[in-house]
Amino acid sequence: MNVFITGASSGLGEALARAYAASGASLGLLGRRADALQALKDSLPHPEKHQIYVADVNDHAALHAVAQDFIRRSGEVHVVIASAGISAGTLTEHAEDLAMIRKVMDTNLLATAATFAPFIPHMQQQKRPQDCRLVGIASVAGIRGLPGAEAYSASKAAVISYCESLRLEMRASGIRVVTIAPGYIDTPMTKVNTYAMPFLMPADQFAARALRTIQAGTSYRVIPWQMGWVARLLRILPNWLYDFAFSQAPRKGRLPPESQP
Repeated sequence: MNVFITGASSGLGEALARAYAASGASLGLLGRRADALQALKDSLPHPEKHQIYVADVNDHAALHAVAQDFIRRSGEVHVVIASAGISAGTLTEHAEDLAMIRKVMDTNLLATAATFAPFIPHMQQQKRPQDCRLVGIASVAGIRGLPGAEAYSASKAAVISYCESLRLEMRASGIRVVTIAPGYIDTPMTKVNTYAMPFLMPADQFAARALRTIQAGTSYRVIPWQMGWVARLLRILPNWLYDFAFSQAPRKGRLPPESQP
């Protein structure tokens, strides 16, 4: 099995890479940090089977070139996981946050489509496209808007809807589109949170469950399952009750203006 993963330098992408490598897959690993990618490759079983690519998912030309190289080296590509993502607290009343809102949307949503785009024609021409998977990493934060997270919640809600539309488009070819919505997973992204994170799950446990979900071709799954029940509740809460319950919920802090792009 040949698997391509973005955001492989750390977090969910790294955990998924380790899980797939342990299962015997050959990997294409994309990230922005060459040292982290090389260290990851060297630590995996049979490192000679894996390719690393240093690129930013927002550089769509570079992303396309990387995809073509992995296709050429692999012959067939079976799983593509758009795992690259960023999170930052944003407040729309601060004009300087607009640049960060754009960056979050570009990285979490647009780059997901840019990751899939070069692989779809190739998958459609493979002998068994029904064995292929396009995997979008959404979030429970995309189910209802969270305070202080206009950009992150919007981007992950968009990933859910985008993957649903893509799933319908891919149905005729047999390619499965899988949407995974993580709850709180123990990664560098969540370590900066200063508030309680219910049902916090180790990254390796998340990856093991995600692999089973991807293999089964399940259209949508929240991991861990406890957050799945929370997600169902959030969907049915009337706006007045949701607003009362969550308007004062803890939120991720804004980046200082000098740290914003």
